[in-house]
Amino acid sequence: MQTAAGVEACLPIRSDMDLVWVRQHVRQAAGLLGFGLVEQTKLVTAASELARNTLVHGGGGQMETTPVVSGRTRGLRLTFSDEGPGIADLERALSDGYTSGDGLGMGLGGARRLVHEFAVDSTPGVGTKVTVVSWAAMPPRPREES
Repeated sequence: MQTAAGVEACLPIRSDMDLVWVRQHVRQAAGLLGFGLVEQTKLVTAASELARNTLVHGGGGQMETTPVVSGRTRGLRLTFSDEGPGIADLERALSDGYTSGDGLGMGLGGARRLVHEFAVDSTPGVGTKVTVVSWAAMPPRPREES
């Protein structure tokens, strides 16, 4: 059984190069925790979108990765935080099809669909914290009806 060594980290998000490091770290950490290739790809895609939002909309910040365990299932928690302007209309930002045009075009709603747990804490003028959790070998959560 693999250990969680190399999984826990705090990475800065201040440049496009940092986005590359975020994606590489998330893929490696998910692999160490036993995520399959499809699970890794979904998590890396969500992390890429969230990291880009942190950089572009939040003016930079950080991502923390933490291994999590529930019974015999292992997972990975990613927390993206910034001290930017915050999200003025969170409901709109989470709606399907909404994008600022700068990211992968999937927006927060798309990132939310790629993970098992998703939470946003945003205060205009203070900043934003997005926390996601994905579990190895779990089916994705059902799509929410709008």
